[in-house]
Amino acid sequence: MDRAAAMTKADLAPPPLLPVDLDVTRLPNGGMILRSRVPLQTYPRCLGEKLVHWAAAAPQHPYLAERAASGAWQHVTYEQAHARVRGIAQALLDRDLSPARPIAVLSANSIDMGLLTLAAMHVGVPIAPISVAYALQSTDYGKLKQIFELLTPGLVMVGDGIRFAPAIDAVGRHGAELVVSANPKDGVPSTAFAALADTAPGAEVDRAFARVGPDTIAKFLFTSGSTGMPKAVINTQRMLCSNQQSWAQTYPFLAERPPVLVDWLPWNHTFGGNNNFGNVLWHGGTLYIDEGKPMPGLIERTVANLRDVSPTIYFNVPRGYDMLLPYLERDADLRDNFFRRLDLLCFAGAALPSHLWQRLDAVAVAARGKRVLIVSAWGATETAPGVTAVYFETDRPSTIGLPTPGFELKLVPNGDKLELCVRGPNVTPGYWKRDDLTRAAFDADGFYRIGDAGRLTDPNDPAKGVEFDGRIAEDFKLTSGTWVHVGDLRVKAIAAGAPVIQDVAVVGPNRADIGLLVFPNEAACRRLCDDLPDTTPLADLISDARVSDCVARALQALAAQATGASNRPTRALIMEEPASIDANEITDKGYVNQRAVLTRRAALIERLYADPPDPAVIGLGKRARHAARE
Repeated sequence: MDRAAAMTKADLAPPPLLPVDLDVTRLPNGGMILRSRVPLQTYPRCLGEKLVHWAAAAPQHPYLAERAASGAWQHVTYEQAHARVRGIAQALLDRDLSPARPIAVLSANSIDMGLLTLAAMHVGVPIAPISVAYALQSTDYGKLKQIFELLTPGLVMVGDGIRFAPAIDAVGRHGAELVVSANPKDGVPSTAFAALADTAPGAEVDRAFARVGPDTIAKFLFTSGSTGMPKAVINTQRMLCSNQQSWAQTYPFLAERPPVLVDWLPWNHTFGGNNNFGNVLWHGGTLYIDEGKPMPGLIERTVANLRDVSPTIYFNVPRGYDMLLPYLERDADLRDNFFRRLDLLCFAGAALPSHLWQRLDAVAVAARGKRVLIVSAWGATETAPGVTAVYFETDRPSTIGLPTPGFELKLVPNGDKLELCVRGPNVTPGYWKRDDLTRAAFDADGFYRIGDAGRLTDPNDPAKGVEFDGRIAEDFKLTSGTWVHVGDLRVKAIAAGAPVIQDVAVVGPNRADIGLLVFPNEAACRRLCDDLPDTTPLADLISDARVSDCVARALQALAAQATGASNRPTRALIMEEPASIDANEITDKGYVNQRAVLTRRAALIERLYADPPDPAVIGLGKRARHAARE
């Protein structure tokens, strides 16, 4: 660890990157438009052209891989994938599917799901991958019901007929055919997925493929934003292909050797399903489907996969790196295999806390004697997903980089912040069957209003990059009239409370001071209290003085660096109940929805500010007597 602390910029030899050549247009309102002067090169009309290309250029190269029931890796080559895709595509054409009767998918990432996705796009049938959490973690299936009512699917594919049967029973099929990849449930009429793949393709497949163009709907991806129920974001072929071409120009080293990914990020999200899945296909690489996840009991599967496969580029969210790092730090063989041919570490979705950045530098140095380039990227489901990326060296975790070729980023004054807006071929044409939401999402110049705020790293030099500055709708004022910028404070609180604090909700609208509702990192709490039995309930664990003292020290550290009431939390509650997906408090990637938490946990906020103080409250210089129970 000491070695990494002494590293200098000279100890990083990044792979070839896009040169920074920024055009800046100043606006009369004090805002600006940023764009790369490097033009976006031409790109295919649809993603399927890449599958056709690689099936001919590298037919035996492994494309998709997953663990078989035996535990061994099973692979599908590009030639095999193309042949199966054409067969499935014929089966889809036989069923007369369309945007009005699309495909809905409830499945963990799998080869079957990947092939179905490619087949649907091959013949212009929209596919809608849906979060499995809506089916397996939900108790009322409310979001799933709304999605099915909006989509009116003609075909529903489930990865496991038995696991997903309760959800399908609850929401109804809406007249759709049920296709099951594995474990059909007795007495439930369904079609085996293998039957689709066994269909003999005809000339109709080639004719349908020829009709697919840039405006063809490829997917419906669902997002609820900060409030409300899921909206169906239209993703076109133009959006997917312009993203991949822009990414290829930003990171040209990807063309030098086919990328190898070991990836868990769910394909119902734009990060995993568009960026990562598309990145492998674009460059003729190999995607090892990681059945793990950054949570206790599943992170071990990710670790096992990374023992087998050395990635060339690794994508994750900050929580994923947080869960993986302890294994990399204590296991030299794993660490060496992970970094053996790694070109790039990428995170997105949230800022990477500085302590995680430093630890990643340290394990890279331990493995190979030098750091690995760590970058961030930024976008949204509505931009499929790319807008900006870091293609220059930086040590600031909040940096989201600069626009990549072809995309424009407008910074518009909004209160004391700069709202980020996007224009380009990567932007959605709108929300399915919601013209009202579509109209509200765009400004008069056709820029999509993403809802995030940004700031320049150096106000005098925009080429130094843009930093994420939180969600416009999350910030609030104290009774003093002082603005609290939630995004900044959240990242600082997580870093100050590491490793006990997994995430926080920053509270205090119309209060005199700021409070924190703390989601604890259960694994870290158990490591801290390793003398307690493994069966110790979470409520008792987080009541331990060692845990509450860690949170108290975090408050003290934040107070020491605070510039005033706007960034000095004075109290905290550690919560026993995890974030609820039914209540829209969290996504299946682990992102906490600040506004939903504050609405649902209003009673806890009252306890946080109770007078006399609730004994569970941790204040500056004081620790809790017991955890916050609801």
